[in-house]
This record gives sequence, structure tokens and C-alpha cells, in this order.
Amino acid sequence: LRPSRCQPFLGRKRSIAEKVTTGENASPEDNPFPPNSPMERFFRRFGGPDGFPGGRGGRGGRGGGQMTGQGSGFFISADGFAVTNNHVVDGADKVEVTADDGKVHTAKVIGTDPRTDLALIKVDGVSNMPFAKLSDGQPRIGDWVLAVGNPFGLGGTVTAGIVSARGRDIGNGPYDDFIQIDAPVNKGNSGGPTFNTEGDVVGVNTAIYSPSGGSVGIAFAIPASTVKSVVQQLKDKGTVSRGWIGVQIQQVTPEIADSLGLKKTEGALVAEPQANGPAAKAGVESGDVITRVNDQPVKDARELARTIGSMAPGQTVKLVVVHKGQDKILSMTLGELPNAKAASADTDQKDTGKSGRGTVTVPNLGLTLAPANSVAGAGKEGVVVTDVDPNSP
Repeated sequence: LRPSRCQPFLGRKRSIAEKVTTGENASPEDNPFPPNSPMERFFRRFGGPDGFPGGRGGRGGRGGGQMTGQGSGFFISADGFAVTNNHVVDGADKVEVTADDGKVHTAKVIGTDPRTDLALIKVDGVSNMPFAKLSDGQPRIGDWVLAVGNPFGLGGTVTAGIVSARGRDIGNGPYDDFIQIDAPVNKGNSGGPTFNTEGDVVGVNTAIYSPSGGSVGIAFAIPASTVKSVVQQLKDKGTVSRGWIGVQIQQVTPEIADSLGLKKTEGALVAEPQANGPAAKAGVESGDVITRVNDQPVKDARELARTIGSMAPGQTVKLVVVHKGQDKILSMTLGELPNAKAASADTDQKDTGKSGRGTVTVPNLGLTLAPANSVAGAGKEGVVVTDVDPNSP
């Protein structure tokens, strides 16, 4: 990485919020060990930046206290708007930003989007903050990148690497579309930017894969294109609205494709449309396979969720579905994704164990099941797995 290639980045480093520090009131129950017990004394002394296990900060004693956590972030405008991760500020009563010059600013949370793990915060009373520009393009595999953050609370740290892959799904949800980088990223880097060598932000660091808890060269960043879309909505209205069609969907496997007579193992299989939902009103039925949205091919169920979620509620779209072996074109007006539901799938999971009409959720197994006869080509006996909780056994 030649020094001349880094000059654009060096001019942008001042835009980094070296530390995004959060605090929230802690109750006595936040301490998992009895007061003054050997384990409590051990973790209070050696717990490091995160204090007791399972939390974001050191806890108070018997009477409660203040939990603190640290992450990273970066300014995106001169008037104090900054981007970080939702999990950095989630539940915080107070947010402070330490700038590159060491000055500490109090910030307020403008809005968060848990589905993409992004948050927009604002430092008031400033008008000339150095800020970073979100890239207009996609990085290429093999491009050099620079990750900046606050690992382990040490302060501003820069590491270098390359783009290892794009479009990674790490099981966080239907909107997973991560850039994978091999620049060392550790705890505390969350919310920090990944720059290209032109000095533009190509991603927001949000997760690492590590069997040890430290960097092993596999880190994941939210693409700048996603950040732009989410941040604009958070700035405008403090929340993110997404399109919703109201169906339970599942992947089309080779076996399902063969049983339905499909030419390709592509599309999203409709397990069941929600009653009175947009899909049901448009004529989508159980067993249909959605293959195109507005002439855009649907590769799989995850891509359908992302495509629909990127559209505005109220927008009219054209769906191409395979219905009983024949292509059918449907017109549909998108609804708005409710906060309690994920993507374009109607999970509707409640404590009763039921999950929508005709399906049942088995919490201990993390499975959502439907009668086999409700899915075309699945037979008359048994059940079909329509959804799997990624965190389940």
C-alpha cells in the first residue's frame, strides 16, 4: 500500500469519532455474581473494558450504578451527524462522542435501524466538524481498504487489508449483504468506517468471525449503499420504512424445484400468504414460486426479502410467479413492514407457539412447521419446515 495512495485517507481521518461511549443505569441484577464474592472481585479487577461477562460495561455494586460501553463511529456532515452501529447505542441513556482532537461531545440518538444494525446520532452546536464521504461505488474484491476504530477502548486505530468477498450472509437476518474484509477488526471497532484508498467510506464495521474473540482476519462491514439509504430515512423521520408483501417464504432447494417442475433452483417458495396481506390480495397462493419483481430476477428467498424491503410502502410492483407450473403476472401494492415482523415474511410468532394460519412454531427446536399438504408437491403426510431460527440448535 504505497503512501501516495493513502493521502486522500489521511485527510479524512479527522472525521472519525474515535470513541462513541454509551451509558445506562444498571440495576443490582446486572451483576451476575454475589456482592464481594471471589468471582465478582475477579471480574471487577480483570474484566477489562467490558467488565462483567455478558454486558457492555463495568457494573456497580449492590446499589446499582452506571454501565458503560464503547464503540466507534464517524461524522457524515459538518453539522454533527454521525453514523455508528445500533448495538453500540441500543438502550443507552447517554451517548458521548470523543473526536479526533480529544474533545468530548454529548450526542443524541436521531434514529436506529436494528435490522441493518445502523444508528444515526447528532452532536448539536457544531458547524464545522470534519466529515467523511460515503462512497458512490462498490468496492471490488481485492481492493485495499483501511479500517478505523476504537479497539478495546484504546483510541483511534488504523488497520489495513483487502476486500475478501461481497454479499456475505452471516445469519443476522434477511438484509445481510456484508462486505468481508481481512483488515484486523476487534471488539470496540463496531460502528467505525472502512475506507478505500481514495478516502471514501465503503462500509461500516459491524461484526467479526472469531473462534477466539480476537481478530482472525474475517470482518464484516455494512456496504455504503445500504448506509446511505438507511441514514437518509433516519435523518428525515427517525425510522426506516420498508415494503412488505405478507408471505412466509422458504428457499427453493433442488428437490423442491424438481417436484414443482421448475427449470432452475431459483426464486422464493411461498409457504403461506398472510390473510388479507398484500400478496394474498394480489392472488399469490401457497406453493407459488416468486421468480421476478419488476423484471428483476429473484435468486432466492433472501434476495426477495431485500428487494421488497428496499422499496417504499404503497409502491405498486409487478410479480412473476410460477403457479402450478405456469408463469403468472400479478400486480401488487406493497404494505409497510411492521416492526414486529422480519423482511417480507410473515412470522407472526407469539408465545402460544403458533405462527400464522396453518403453521406452528416449535421454540425448543427453532423450527416453524406447516402441514405437508399446504405446500404444493410436498405430499399429503408429514410436515414441511418453513423457517429455521439461525440461533437455534
